[in-house]
Amino acid sequence: STCACVEYYGKALESLIKQVKIMSIHGKMKHKRNKIFTEFRKLPGGILVCTDVMARGIDIPEVHWVLQYDPPSSASAFVHRCGRTARIGNVGSALVFLLPMEESYINFLSINQKCPMQEMKPQTNVLDLLPKLKSMALADRAVFEKGMKAFVSYVQAYAKHECNLIFRVKDLDFASLAKGFALLKMPKMPELRGKCFPDFTPVTVNTDSISFKDKNREKQRQKQLEEQR
Repeated sequence: STCACVEYYGKALESLIKQVKIMSIHGKMKHKRNKIFTEFRKLPGGILVCTDVMARGIDIPEVHWVLQYDPPSSASAFVHRCGRTARIGNVGSALVFLLPMEESYINFLSINQKCPMQEMKPQTNVLDLLPKLKSMALADRAVFEKGMKAFVSYVQAYAKHECNLIFRVKDLDFASLAKGFALLKMPKMPELRGKCFPDFTPVTVNTDSISFKDKNREKQRQKQLEEQR
């Protein structure tokens, strides 16, 4: 749904899936966008993590799966996203992840876009990769900050959803969401003000002590901390 989510999950997938080429693309990559798109088209296989910038007007041959992690803000965008697969006589699949409270979106798409959908049963024996993501955040401040930024941007995008009768930000389970983003602590943001999260356990580590792996960025951060002190 957002550039920050693409940045974070693109980085996460790079570390978690070693044998597959992972590329990321979003609207803020003004000059890099065409280069990444051209490179991805030439690949024999791979994963492209992207925002709606890739939902229409592009043609990548033989896309087997379109995974919509966040339901798009407009019904037409949903159909455009699905249309990246099964092109020109080819076969393909499209999957959207929905929470139980969001299931009326299925009827909404059926009425508005004449788009019938089938339920796919949750996979069993799924590997829990969240501890590894947490370890990555503890080892590098860049990952920690990307995760926090992605979470904030996700909540803000959810609050602006076009179908706000279905996607109500006040109904979000923020603790589960934070766990899903592998956050080390809850960020400070207006939507969370005054709320308690007994189901979320922050790490005992002082997150200010997490340093950047990039030595230049860490040097700059230490300088800023010194100035603040």
